[in-house]
Amino acid sequence: MPIRVIIELTETERETLDDIIKKGHDWRERDRAMTIKLLSQGLTVSEVAKQQGYHEETIRRRRRLWKKKGFCSLPDQPRSGAPNKLTDEERQLLKTWVEQEALTSRALLSRLEERGAADICDKTLHNELKRMGFIWKRTRYSLKKNAIPKGSNKPDRTLSN
Repeated sequence: MPIRVIIELTETERETLDDIIKKGHDWRERDRAMTIKLLSQGLTVSEVAKQQGYHEETIRRRRRLWKKKGFCSLPDQPRSGAPNKLTDEERQLLKTWVEQEALTSRALLSRLEERGAADICDKTLHNELKRMGFIWKRTRYSLKKNAIPKGSNKPDRTLSN
């Protein structure tokens, strides 16, 4: 017989979890909130795991974190990774340059290089600009259509009487 560990929730906690499930921006946060809600309804860990398609240990971990941290356990925690290539000062410079005039990535990279900033590649620059909310598109070289339209491949039809 599986052990049922019911999570006791107040009415405001239950309402907040419902709001997160319905209106939350991050699917992981909504999923974790649903786990806590199901556990509070008296379902066992194995029932919740089966219903949500997770391993039982994942559900136990979520329950332990909820007991320890409460609502702070729902959002994703910071993850490790490579350190930022640009400083906040360099990011601010980039933002200023882009807002003042439309520059190519090559021009922005050369300006950063002149300032003695870290050597970054094109892709890193695009990602930084995207994080700042800028949309980066390649430039089209020509929007003109051919001056001479292509002839039709269909044979001319003549009406005979």
